[in-house]
Amino acid sequence: MAAFGTSGLRGLATDLTDGLCATYAAAFVALHDHNGTLMIGRDRRDSSPRITRAVAAGARSEGLEVVDCGVLPTPALALAAAKAGTIAIMVTGSHIPADRNGLKFYTRAGEFTKADEGPLRDAVASRQAPAVASVDVAADDTARQDYVVRNIGGFPPGVLAGLRIGVWLHSSAASEVLPKILDGLGATVVGLGASRDFISVDTEAVDGETRARLAGWVGEHGLDAIVSTDGDADRPLLVDDRGHVIPGDILGPITARRLRADEVVTTVSANTMVDLMNTFALVSRTRIGSPYIISEMQARMAAGTK
Repeated sequence: MAAFGTSGLRGLATDLTDGLCATYAAAFVALHDHNGTLMIGRDRRDSSPRITRAVAAGARSEGLEVVDCGVLPTPALALAAAKAGTIAIMVTGSHIPADRNGLKFYTRAGEFTKADEGPLRDAVASRQAPAVASVDVAADDTARQDYVVRNIGGFPPGVLAGLRIGVWLHSSAASEVLPKILDGLGATVVGLGASRDFISVDTEAVDGETRARLAGWVGEHGLDAIVSTDGDADRPLLVDDRGHVIPGDILGPITARRLRADEVVTTVSANTMVDLMNTFALVSRTRIGSPYIISEMQARMAAGTK
């Protein structure tokens, strides 16, 4: 049965029927302000193109135009929707197994919050499924291109010059953009492990076999690092020049210190490094899931912190 989880609606792909996905899309666009357009992105699961068509049909039933941004990272879709001043739906099951999928919703204010889930559930329950038929959807690669340009432009020119960086491509939604970004920053890029089949990668729970393969690639190709992501490319994976995986709860505090953040919001599952650094005025911990993190970040920012 499809249900809201840590981030978005998730379930077996067989439970995410065309009718159900179209109903969620129609209810979502009816509830939230937009500019007359819904932007849709997807990951590389076999079920994602079908679900994308159903979502498009649901939005069209409410009179919206639909822009198909294709396969791209979830943050790239969120950025594109924010720039356009409209709403978006990402068809993805994130890092969960290939036989599952899901929908992530983005309003004009940003990522869907836990407070948004109840009204959407109620709206879906009170609706009949719209007619799901083939629709012509405008394909647009602009969001993916803009994401590459933004990431290259965020760093000094040639900042990675002289470094050999491997990209574990697997079936990541970033398998096209990540090599372009690294190349644009001056790195010599080595593509690794591309897969036609969807591979479930949980960047915070890398198994021993995968760790050994990553470490082997570092030595085999003389790499300074390997980078990758989970399925929808909103979680990073970094391997150093010794073949060691650097967890997100280490990368996060290092990044926050680099950005000179006053406070940090993390989850209850994160390790104690962020506390032991003695760098931040306050460390707030939430339940696991980006909606909880974002809600607490918004609360802290409203209180005047950065």
